[in-house]
Amino acid sequence: MEDLTGLVAVMAPFLMVFGIVWVRSRSKLEEKRLHATAESSAEKAAQYVSHVAELEDRVRVLERIVTDRGYDVATQIEALRDQRRVESSDNGVAIDNIRRERV
Repeated sequence: MEDLTGLVAVMAPFLMVFGIVWVRSRSKLEEKRLHATAESSAEKAAQYVSHVAELEDRVRVLERIVTDRGYDVATQIEALRDQRRVESSDNGVAIDNIRRERV
């Protein structure tokens, strides 16, 4: 029993030092993790803001298209389709052929 008491008396300071070092290293790691998470969250928030601004711009354009009285939407859509046909035929495949393949 006396040997056990002596062993505990000798080991206790080493265990305390080990515990203090371990707690400090864990707190530093946790601090770094929180910092990295905050940076990541800020970056994601900036990306979301950018994406929302882009979507708002697109909605404004659509609102303008719908609300302009002299604007012929059907004609504009057909013009876009014609443009896509020309672009596709430049690549060697016509959109009409692609549509037939899908059906």
